[in-house]
Amino acid sequence: MATTLQIDETLLQEALSVSNHPTTTDLIEAALREYIQRRRQLKVLELFGTIDYEEDYNYKQQRQIR
Repeated sequence: MATTLQIDETLLQEALSVSNHPTTTDLIEAALREYIQRRRQLKVLELFGTIDYEEDYNYKQQRQIR
C-alpha cells in the first residue's frame, strides 16, 4: 500500500543514521512496530492493581503438586 507522508527530512536522516535500516520504508515500518509494541505494553501496565488475588493462595504448595 503506497502512502504519501510529509516527514521532516532531518528527522528521517537522523533516524537512519542511528538505525541499521537501509531504507526509509524499512525504518518507518520498524518504527511503527515499536510504537505498536509500546502501546500494547502500556495497556498491560494499566492492569496492575486491578486483579484480586486470594489471600490464602500458596504458590509454593502449587509447585509441589507437579
